[in-house]
Amino acid sequence: MRTSIATVCLSGTLEDRLDAAAAAGFDGVEIFENDLVASVSSPEAIRLRVADLGLTIGLYQPFRDAEGAPPERFATVERRFRAKLGLMARLGADTVLICSSVAPDTIDDDALAAAQLRRLAEMANERGMRIAYEALAWGRFVATWEHSWEIVRRAEHPALGLCLDSFHVLSRTDAYGKIAGLPGDRIFFLQLADAPRLDMDVLQWSRHHRLFPLQGRLDLTGFTQAVLDAGYRGPLSLEVFNDVFRQADPHRTAVDARRSLIALAGTLTGPAGQSETRPTGPHETRPAGPRGTLTPAPALDGIAFVELGVDAETGPQLDNLLRALGFAHTGQHRSKAVQLWEQGSARILLNSGAPRPAEGEAAIRAFALESTDPAASAGRAAELLAQPLPRRRRQSEADLTAVSAPDGTEIFFCRGDYWLDDFLPTGETRTRETGITAIDHLSLAQPFDRYDEAALFYRSVLGLTDDEAGEFAAPFGLVRTLAVRDANRRVRLALSVPLLRRGDWAPAVPHPQSLTLLTDDLARTAAALETVPVPGNYYDDLDARTDLPPELRDTVRKLGALYDSDEHGQYLQLFTPVLGHRVFIEIVQRIGGYRGYGFANDPVRMAAHRAQRLVSRA
Repeated sequence: MRTSIATVCLSGTLEDRLDAAAAAGFDGVEIFENDLVASVSSPEAIRLRVADLGLTIGLYQPFRDAEGAPPERFATVERRFRAKLGLMARLGADTVLICSSVAPDTIDDDALAAAQLRRLAEMANERGMRIAYEALAWGRFVATWEHSWEIVRRAEHPALGLCLDSFHVLSRTDAYGKIAGLPGDRIFFLQLADAPRLDMDVLQWSRHHRLFPLQGRLDLTGFTQAVLDAGYRGPLSLEVFNDVFRQADPHRTAVDARRSLIALAGTLTGPAGQSETRPTGPHETRPAGPRGTLTPAPALDGIAFVELGVDAETGPQLDNLLRALGFAHTGQHRSKAVQLWEQGSARILLNSGAPRPAEGEAAIRAFALESTDPAASAGRAAELLAQPLPRRRRQSEADLTAVSAPDGTEIFFCRGDYWLDDFLPTGETRTRETGITAIDHLSLAQPFDRYDEAALFYRSVLGLTDDEAGEFAAPFGLVRTLAVRDANRRVRLALSVPLLRRGDWAPAVPHPQSLTLLTDDLARTAAALETVPVPGNYYDDLDARTDLPPELRDTVRKLGALYDSDEHGQYLQLFTPVLGHRVFIEIVQRIGGYRGYGFANDPVRMAAHRAQRLVSRA
């Protein structure tokens, strides 16, 4: 199964987009007309560039308002179409997309539409070309795939077939099963796009909010499987209109796009599951994408450690904080400036030798996951284009495979405690118990243009599933959140991003990160450390909107904690001040099986952190 991407998915010039598609491993492209019109290169030059890059042009698009035209306008349609066929010949494209008409003067007459499309198909066939007819979800009269198929069937021309677009189908209905009964040779092209479920005008939804497969909430697996079951054997092609993607680095976006197709193919059965590897150079191979069978994601048993990069300012701050929390500095790395701190099952590494973006800034640089099969985890990551990171290590030191997440965080895979042999014992032991038992979860804010990429990465590479998602009004703008987890809730990650790009003026923590530690006794933990003061307004509101037992209500207020609940239990939260510019520690106690993350309290926490930072600067 070949892979393709429409140039409209990417940013940059047409030449930039072609280069990015080829570098990411796509087999072909759809040339979007606007991209060609704006190019400084001639169609002949683009044709040569496409060939030199090892790509093919699977589709030229779109040709609009063709069928259902009044007779006087159809003469103009024929003239326009003849010109486009000549352009396609120069470009080296043999299939053109005609989308259903939206022109105000379109006539609602299937027989007329079929006759006119047949005439255009005759013109295309004379030049050895084809027409793929697509029903736009907002087409004036033809807005469903069933209707477009009826017109194609009536036209009865071998050069006229269907283009099926997942967004245009799934934005209108979940009833797509009959697609599997179509004759596969009449499906000329397949376009794939996911999207969040939004209650808005479908045209605006389509033009601004499409996503790559498995990044949204549409049933791309079921839809694609139905098309393949019909006998379609053309490329899996992406057509995604997204304002963020069209501003982002085209090479990153192209890799993210191809990863989405590889992940999608891993959910399918049939021809897309056949295995193949192809050469990319004299000494390397890469997965062929949707023909490669994905290694199943091994089960994860927890977070083995979290590594924070620190400097001369934040290192001592974290040292003091960890000691207050009952952690002991139990080990020193044999060859690196890395300390091992332990309390309960929680292990934290402080790396003072790692590069940092700015002085006075701590950062969560890496975390390790306990995998039942680290080699398989690393293999799956490579299949999904997350290549291993080069690491400097001595021969006797643990060989931990690391891959990079979209925000640059390194992820290690391990099993057991063999990596602890890299640390020389310091002889320190824990001198006080503060209730800390484990690492609960990590919260990682994502760069504005990498949020959807990160969601797909963690779902596909690690095999995590969505746990909780939402949006909230923060002090400096709307923030979107998504939590992902493994099946047993032993690995939890919370991702967040501002919905609008913030200017440098915004007095907020840039890309905040937090390490959340679990305690079995929040009162005992709170007595050991400084926390961020919570405003009294919060507790007045809490009293008004909840019916907490008096003892619990008094405990929450006395500890300066935040409170949340779900159908499974309750959640108490405390926060340390921000260390440096972006990292803080959260302490939580889960009561009775609470499963959430306390996202509803984030605006209060953010405002409290802001107030605390202003005081500390005064």
